[in-house]
Amino acid sequence: MKSTMFMEPGKVEIEDIDKPTVQAPDDVIIHVVRTCVCGSDLWAYRGLEDKEKHSENTGHEAIGIVEEVGSDITTVQPGDFVIAPFTHGCGHCAACRAGFDGDCQNHTDNFSNGVQAEYIRFQHGEWALVKIPGKPADYSEEMLKSLLTLADVMATGYHAARVANVSAGDTVVVVGDGAVGLCGVIAAQMRGAKRIIIMSRHEDRQKLATEFGATDIIAERGDDAVAKVMAMTNNAGADAVLECVGTEQSNDTAMKVGRPGAIVGRVGLPHEPKMDMSSSFYSNTIIAGGPASVTTYDKQTLLKAVLDGDIHPGKVFTKSFTLDAIDDAYQAMTKREAIKSLVVVD
Repeated sequence: MKSTMFMEPGKVEIEDIDKPTVQAPDDVIIHVVRTCVCGSDLWAYRGLEDKEKHSENTGHEAIGIVEEVGSDITTVQPGDFVIAPFTHGCGHCAACRAGFDGDCQNHTDNFSNGVQAEYIRFQHGEWALVKIPGKPADYSEEMLKSLLTLADVMATGYHAARVANVSAGDTVVVVGDGAVGLCGVIAAQMRGAKRIIIMSRHEDRQKLATEFGATDIIAERGDDAVAKVMAMTNNAGADAVLECVGTEQSNDTAMKVGRPGAIVGRVGLPHEPKMDMSSSFYSNTIIAGGPASVTTYDKQTLLKAVLDGDIHPGKVFTKSFTLDAIDDAYQAMTKREAIKSLVVVD
């Protein structure tokens, strides 16, 4: 089967490898229908973090058809159409019961890799997989795109809003205009925010953010951006902040734009070894966040919202590619020619 391999910074390639097989009783083999490139995949691709050459790629978002199940699987069967979250929660440990299945305590292999492929082995699939009614052919391409966002970015944006306790009437600042930040705008609106300020300097992302519910755009960065938020809020600051990038500057900005007692929901994958926490102490800023509770949110809220047409997160996919053109999909995001690259497998 075809699978994406990380060759070296700036290069991924398709290779023919063995099709995965059931190796444990709670494995599920899935025929991938749609996958995509995540912003976090670009860190190694851009040479900003170490990754072994000629290794399994980090792709981790997919929807597809169940092909085979292990002996312990009772919740899905061959032929089912499913969302394959990037997390593999068990549903019954303390973390999963509290709604934090991104931190499942029952196994160490809690995250997907290597799903930019024709088939994947999904570990611990009994609870984590999310069934979609019907078959892929029942849905438009636009709907398939939105369903795919429920494997990661829409759930991650929602996680930022949830842990930041975004509530009705709130003023929210979203730091980051990638797919997660844009989905954070959707999530903030879903949770009743009255004002949603997104930091974005790219016209295509600004337009989509506005379509998703952003009320204000800030193109500045750093202290200039902080000053603009304060001017917009009568020097009060935001009630909640969604940090959706993971850099030192984005975290610094997020810590400074909230009012005293604000919650910063951090979902940008951290790439800085240290963070100065002194300012948050004196402002009573609450820091929360981490890997998204994908299965919990999909089952409780997000799948229904997509199927009912209440939200359209699939609009973050602005370019489509075949699996054979996977390097082009990476390049499009690296060059900011696409907000998020869709990969059509079947």
